[in-house]
Amino acid sequence: MNLDRFGINQMTVKQLALPDLVRECVRLGVPGVGLWREPVQEYGVEAAAALVRDAGLTVTTLCRGGFFTSDGWEPDNRAAIDEAVTLGTDTLVLVSGGLTPSCPDLPAARARIAEAIGELAPYAGERGVRLAIEPLHPMYASDRCAVSTLDQALEIAERFPASQVGVTVDTYHLWWDDRAPAAVERAGAAGRIHSFQLADWTTPLPVGVLNGRGQLGTGAIDLAAWADLVEKAGYTGPVEVELFNDALWSRDGVEVLEETLEAFRAV
Repeated sequence: MNLDRFGINQMTVKQLALPDLVRECVRLGVPGVGLWREPVQEYGVEAAAALVRDAGLTVTTLCRGGFFTSDGWEPDNRAAIDEAVTLGTDTLVLVSGGLTPSCPDLPAARARIAEAIGELAPYAGERGVRLAIEPLHPMYASDRCAVSTLDQALEIAERFPASQVGVTVDTYHLWWDDRAPAAVERAGAAGRIHSFQLADWTTPLPVGVLNGRGQLGTGAIDLAAWADLVEKAGYTGPVEVELFNDALWSRDGVEVLEETLEAFRAV
């Protein structure tokens, strides 16, 4: 996979302030960055857009919209779409939300998620933004995302035009599912792979399990095989490395960025 498709997700090196991240990406020849709303809002959306644009970088994705099972989801998600437009990215990644008092079980949560995306998709489509439903590993089903498999994500996405709603393929969340390769092919054939993210799986998982994503090549996932699978499915877009890892965050951010780039080359 060509290095010109490499993207670094901002969370991988969240210890770097946005100007520092942009500067180091330019120095290292990293062409794309996946941004997160909270640090972008802190810096200023318009200012962040100008910073990245003037550096010649591509904003590969914006994370994240979603959490549709919570009350009051709509204004924040419309704002996320508007922020994506300002930042110049056509892809908003969705973490759909877990169980809540109003959605106390998985069927109710998934029904609410599909209904909410149906309300949001036309707004996104009118603005040239694609919603990328990201299935998360089942260990997050109760609190973060009731959409656990790529098949479940596609079942929702396929109700809408591919130009409006697709999926995120994240190796960390999908590597365990033996049905996922066929779902990748199905998504690719329909033009619904809107984002591809890499992270490795290492054990033991940390307390809370959220920040356990391993550096590329350090865990159990055959990342090269996944990259080949997604490419054969027709995906030609950016490949982001998105790592949530306390040990990486405790280190020098520039060192981690350089290490991640080398790990990407290696796998």
